[in-house]
Amino acid sequence: MSYQTPPPGYPAYPPVDHPQAVLILVLGILSLVFCQLAGPVAWVMGRNALREIDSSGGAMGGRGMVMAGYVCGIIASIFIILAVIVLILAIVFGVFVTTSSA
Repeated sequence: MSYQTPPPGYPAYPPVDHPQAVLILVLGILSLVFCQLAGPVAWVMGRNALREIDSSGGAMGGRGMVMAGYVCGIIASIFIILAVIVLILAIVFGVFVTTSSA
């Protein structure tokens, strides 16, 4: 049995996923569900992995997993920023209410 060679321009086998693709996806999902502090980590790792995948010239795959973890990390980071803003506003409002009623 002989195997046919792929047409020119196509790799002989699918590219190997980026070594950190699954980790980035897991961190991104966990940052949305349990611990938002993992969001910036997934964001930075995802950005670096996307750069490596793009510069590999098609030798590395897993872009979809990395992109999903990257986006989840961005969303979780936005949640952190909003939570900090709400906390600061609550503290300022609390101080304002206690000082004005005394």
